[in-house]
Amino acid sequence: MTTNKHVLSWIEEMAALTCPDKIVWIDGSEEQAEALRREACSTGEMIKLNEEKLPGCYLHRTAVNDVARVEDRTFICTTRKEDAGNINNWMAPAEAYEKLGKLFKGAMKGRTMYVIPYSMGIVGSSFSKIGYELTDSIYVVLNMLIMTRVGTDVIKAHGDSPDFVKGLHAKADLDEKNRYIVHFPEDNTIWSVNSGYGGNVLLGKKCFALRIASWLGRKEGWMAEHMLILGIEKPDGETRYICAAFPSACGKTNLAMLIPPAFLREKGYKVYTVGDDIAWLRVGEDGRLWAQNPENGFFGVAPGTNEQSNPNALATTKKDTIFTNVVHNLDDNTVWWEGLDKNPPKNAVDWKGNPWDCTKYNKADKSTCGAHPNSRFTAKAINCPCLSKEFNNPNGVPIDAIVFGGRRAKTAPLVYQSFDWEHGSFVGSIMASETTAAAAGAVGVVRRDPMAMRPFVGYNMGDYFAHWLEMGGKIPHPPKIFHVNWFRTDDDGNFIWPGFGDNLRVLLWMLDRCDGKVGAEKTAIGYVPNPEDIDITGLDLDKKTLEELLSVDKDSWLADIQNIREFYALIGDTVPAALQEQLNALEERLSK
Repeated sequence: MTTNKHVLSWIEEMAALTCPDKIVWIDGSEEQAEALRREACSTGEMIKLNEEKLPGCYLHRTAVNDVARVEDRTFICTTRKEDAGNINNWMAPAEAYEKLGKLFKGAMKGRTMYVIPYSMGIVGSSFSKIGYELTDSIYVVLNMLIMTRVGTDVIKAHGDSPDFVKGLHAKADLDEKNRYIVHFPEDNTIWSVNSGYGGNVLLGKKCFALRIASWLGRKEGWMAEHMLILGIEKPDGETRYICAAFPSACGKTNLAMLIPPAFLREKGYKVYTVGDDIAWLRVGEDGRLWAQNPENGFFGVAPGTNEQSNPNALATTKKDTIFTNVVHNLDDNTVWWEGLDKNPPKNAVDWKGNPWDCTKYNKADKSTCGAHPNSRFTAKAINCPCLSKEFNNPNGVPIDAIVFGGRRAKTAPLVYQSFDWEHGSFVGSIMASETTAAAAGAVGVVRRDPMAMRPFVGYNMGDYFAHWLEMGGKIPHPPKIFHVNWFRTDDDGNFIWPGFGDNLRVLLWMLDRCDGKVGAEKTAIGYVPNPEDIDITGLDLDKKTLEELLSVDKDSWLADIQNIREFYALIGDTVPAALQEQLNALEERLSK
């Protein structure tokens, strides 16, 4: 498949370590993929679903002890501990290679090693980066074929270059005590062992596209961010693009695939998805920031996805999709999950492979769920009804606005704009969400998740902040930076803002700000909209309620300052002085 001596010698070395019975190169062809699907079905690794109702779709179950990303088993291995920082787990490279080397030794005996040549980003574009993943899992191969661009064109584009990300994965014994996802950013290398769950083993996703890519971006002068990319087409046909970062459970995928409310649809507004999870950003020749989605598919959470919450995501899963850890409906050989509809199957198997009685389901008891709460769908982006026509544009799309968001009951208003790039970087660095009743532990505990990158930065978080500040000086025409909070509640704990498609009303205010069409009130935290500039036509929301949504609760913000200081202290003395000064200035403005 390749004559690249750097790739071949590395594969030879890894094969000598893991001892597979044979090595198979993945060429990206449908014929080879179909043969692998048949093989996976013959062994029970996957189940083919109803071809009429879900054409090209399959069900997979992971081990019961292997159902989510394992942050406590995820390491950044740099020569100097301070380069990994205090937020990441660190291990010395020599120690990690020795420890995992023992776990990989002979791990593929009796198995096949699959070689997956893949491109993150459009093959051959200035954004793209090439990786090779070696795995003993057909499930990984088939998911990577959906999530990335795989095959002979990748090998051709790579040529004889020594520059590629080396990924090694082995299921081994699926031993959770010896489960490791380990990154060596200085070596462009990722090792994952004893897991079969997507987030730990699809090495192109968070491992490469964020942890390794963030390291490369800092070194090379670009940005790898945990952000959706969406396009908003106005009635005059002009399309503008926004990037947005949200922690989990804050509506990120729903925003990426937003459907405008009826009155805005009737005016001619349309929304297109460029990406739902990751954005790679570079400064373009025009001095603006341009973004590309390095992925080729969606790895979405199934529970809660339905015709009301996200019809576009649901439509995307109707064909060519791999479902993981959902309910198997035996009556018609389809799938189901909590929140899909109110008609759970009567004759069904749960995510563990056991008979499931839907009458015993208790919403408050996760152990009664038919689908695992983190069950997933892996679906092709090309099947998304609202996919942007710019999805495969090798130049990416120009970004007008960057949006940060969190889940705060009282503190953050519906929306505000930062004063400038430096202040916007500060706003991103203090992003936070409060735990909800659905989460384990106490309600209302604030978890800081800067830029939604806390689990995904491949190096010291303080240095990551410094890179944001540095990028601001490299972008002649930077996007404006905003913060949103769709989750503000009234005194009874009810959400005040309707959310979902109506969030477009807030995004349109942002674009008006980018164009200088509307003013705003300068407050202690940033620029807040004048209520009349957010269109609430057709909403069961009066001006007084909107004013409440946009109000700045100074006491809540002052109470938050100490929490921010504690978080900065956790990161340590690498937090840039400029951000410390921004924090002091915020406290001073609030105290006046």
